[in-house]
Amino acid sequence: MTSRMFRPARVAVASVLMTLALVALAGCSFEKQQQIWEIAGPVFGTRYHINVVLTDDEASLENLGEGITEVLEEVDASMSTWREDSELSRLNGREDQSDWIDISVPLHEVLATAVDVSSLTGGAFDITIGPVVNLWGFGPEARPDTVPDDDELAARLDATGYEKLELRAEPPAIRASKSQYIDLSAIAKGYGVDAVVRYLENAGVASYLVEIGGEVRVNGRKPDGSAWRLAIEEPVSEQRQINRVVALDQHAMATSGDYRNYYESEGRRYSHTIDPDTGRPIVHNLASVTVIAENTMLADALATGFNVMGYERAQALATRENIAAYFIVRRDGGFESHHTPAFTSYLTQ
Repeated sequence: MTSRMFRPARVAVASVLMTLALVALAGCSFEKQQQIWEIAGPVFGTRYHINVVLTDDEASLENLGEGITEVLEEVDASMSTWREDSELSRLNGREDQSDWIDISVPLHEVLATAVDVSSLTGGAFDITIGPVVNLWGFGPEARPDTVPDDDELAARLDATGYEKLELRAEPPAIRASKSQYIDLSAIAKGYGVDAVVRYLENAGVASYLVEIGGEVRVNGRKPDGSAWRLAIEEPVSEQRQINRVVALDQHAMATSGDYRNYYESEGRRYSHTIDPDTGRPIVHNLASVTVIAENTMLADALATGFNVMGYERAQALATRENIAAYFIVRRDGGFESHHTPAFTSYLTQ
């Protein structure tokens, strides 16, 4: 996580389009002592883009950049499945997980949120599905020459199940009735955003936008007093275009969809999102779902769980739980957009 970039973020003309696009407002003018600065760099196999409202102070920017790098390195060293030396990889490598295993506070925080979302979604979100994800070629294992057969899927599914995990808060620890391979790829980016937010707030930064791989969290307002404007992408893989714009001055937003990470085999497209019930990639008509929540870790996990559930089930659950969710559904070659009542106040005209 090196090669940071520092530059004035001319929000009037620049935008970042990823799973979530950052939309610019035209015609902004800032006082000299108050600008939006961007700090950017590689992380988690993607990139981070952080906008902070600061005076033109090169030393402050450099210190912030170094601190952000350290924070993200700590998250990666704890929660990556791509690093053999990470805390999570060491946990996954234990053949016997039946006794309490001490874990760090951050890892416990993520695991606890993951289990809560698993329970809420009836297992649609499940961090133990990693072995099946790997079997389909969307994890550290090599992509298979052929799609998995029923026997292979059954064997790996039998080893999964978030219900097998048990967590202890004090001191933080985990154990499993049957040893598990845990994959935090659907929640760790969100946690990384929240970790950076905590660092910025402790450093006295009050107005910011933090984005990692499309998961984003904001606070405060831009120098002209306007809210941060974020765009939900149209769920098409061939191009980048906007479906809807939202305005936030706090909270987090995350999107999950089946239109970016996939591969094709023998004329069929296989999404990276795996249904824990079947062990197979999702095949329903929900193209993407965006969730707004108090923190990015929760928004990230909920968006993935809702994406697995499909529109009808997810919309009913989100409405019942007063969760702000926005759904884009495939209909007759086009798209329909729907949102829960809790999402309405965030939409721009």
